[in-house]
Amino acid sequence: MLVYYQIIPDMKRILTLIYLVLVSFTLSAQSAYIPPDKPRLVIGIIVEQLRYDQLERMKDMLPDNGLRRMLNEGTYYRNASYDYLLTQAAPGYATISAGTSPAMHGITSDTWFHPFTDQMIYCVQDPNVSPVGGSFETGLFSPANLLSSTFADELQMSSCGASKVYGIGIKEMGAILTAGHAADGAFWYDDRTGTWMSSTYYTTELPSWLKDLNALMLPGQYLNQPWSPLLDPSLYPGCQIDSSAQERGFNGQTWFPYDLKTLSSDGKLLNSKRDYSLLRETPFADDFTTELAMRLIENEQLGQDEDIDYLAITYTASDYVGHRFGPSSVEASDALVRLDRNVSLLLERIDKSLGKKNVLVYLISTHGVSEIPSVLEKSRIPSGYFRVNQSLQLLRSYLNAVYGQGDWVKGFFDNQIFLNRALIEDANIDLEDIQKKVARFMVQFSGIASAVPSTAFEMSDFSGGLLLKMNNSFRSQRSGDVMITLNPGWVEKNDNVTGHNSPYEYDSHVPLIWYGWTVSRASVTRSVNIRDIAVTLSVLCKVPLPNAANGDPLHELFR
Repeated sequence: MLVYYQIIPDMKRILTLIYLVLVSFTLSAQSAYIPPDKPRLVIGIIVEQLRYDQLERMKDMLPDNGLRRMLNEGTYYRNASYDYLLTQAAPGYATISAGTSPAMHGITSDTWFHPFTDQMIYCVQDPNVSPVGGSFETGLFSPANLLSSTFADELQMSSCGASKVYGIGIKEMGAILTAGHAADGAFWYDDRTGTWMSSTYYTTELPSWLKDLNALMLPGQYLNQPWSPLLDPSLYPGCQIDSSAQERGFNGQTWFPYDLKTLSSDGKLLNSKRDYSLLRETPFADDFTTELAMRLIENEQLGQDEDIDYLAITYTASDYVGHRFGPSSVEASDALVRLDRNVSLLLERIDKSLGKKNVLVYLISTHGVSEIPSVLEKSRIPSGYFRVNQSLQLLRSYLNAVYGQGDWVKGFFDNQIFLNRALIEDANIDLEDIQKKVARFMVQFSGIASAVPSTAFEMSDFSGGLLLKMNNSFRSQRSGDVMITLNPGWVEKNDNVTGHNSPYEYDSHVPLIWYGWTVSRASVTRSVNIRDIAVTLSVLCKVPLPNAANGDPLHELFR
């Protein structure tokens, strides 16, 4: 019996010790994974022209350290869409940044027509600034045409300027519209010199580290190598053959490899000026953008203090490639594989310098793209090209017959017809009447689904459907007199083989992924709006919403 009573206390002590060890281990494990109250750095990865189904088709063949890592460890919104008609890059950038529709933030399209001055207005043009670090023509840009604040603006103001905010990308519109009004800097590519540049809106001189990067002349090195596929072209799923006659290609060539050295030198390899603009048309533009992003994070010390910093990285190669080759081309798939490699490099840098728990990353696309009409026709799917010039000739003849000889039509830009309002007023013609006549005439053409006069948007409030999407793209000072929508599968005929400027699934439905900081693994199928991104960022970072924002927080990220 003595032995029995001695064993019981020993067992109790052992069990107590085991319990304490387990509790200690559990507490230490929990504390190791408790994220900070706020991220130290927010990174927006914004891709031009990436449809939702393109990522879905390719994701299983991607390695685990880039986009698949974001999908596997982050929250994936499978049903994120834009809710306006003119699905172009600039409205996409502004909507992501401002959390509202083009009708409110004012960036209704990449370029709009000013009917009283007969001028085309580029979305970020600003004659009141000067170039910094590049050629004159590519430096007259600022966010002056963006009419609302952005998440980045509110972040800056809430920190009294202590937060660091930057936007970068090959296209100036991407860098500027994502950086916002109050940014520390925006840098874009000057394809005349092959260097990064800015404007006096942001700075009077490029930082020394950026000058050092420019001095390396990396675009020349990129263009000295051929563009060959990273993987065997036969492995890319759902692609056209690598010599498709439906593609535009480079100088008629539609198959790998592409001799960029010759193409960028116009065939003259000696004593010729380099065409650095070709870099835009290749995935190496994304490589150059990633190089800039990583040097900026390091040299500007992003995420190294208690104030939240923000960096928008805009990748644009997929847009150029898609327009030349179409979304189901081998070239488009290879561009996505190369984009994945750049995302992997960024995530690796984040892990080493800041740690995943200190950085909040989101990835989104500015728009999708239509399949090439001739590709759709091969599968007997209705499609076609809308030929603007022929339609306008007939419209002008019709208006001359109705109202007499006159230059009644100023032009057709981005699915909109601009009328000569000065002439209409001088002729004492009712504007609403002529707009309605133009709309009724235009719907007779093949490929046009609807044509709506601007007076309909000025006097009505639409609650859903196609008219709501058209209304969300309309702003009276920047929109035309008649807005048209093409049928599904139809695109406007121009130098490219396909395009994007419609409210349909292929143009509006894009992937949205959140990763890092407090983000848990989840797959969300409910419908969400791209306007929700800026609102969600503001709530997560505890700063005021952009002043025109009307999105909703993505509640799955607040668990």
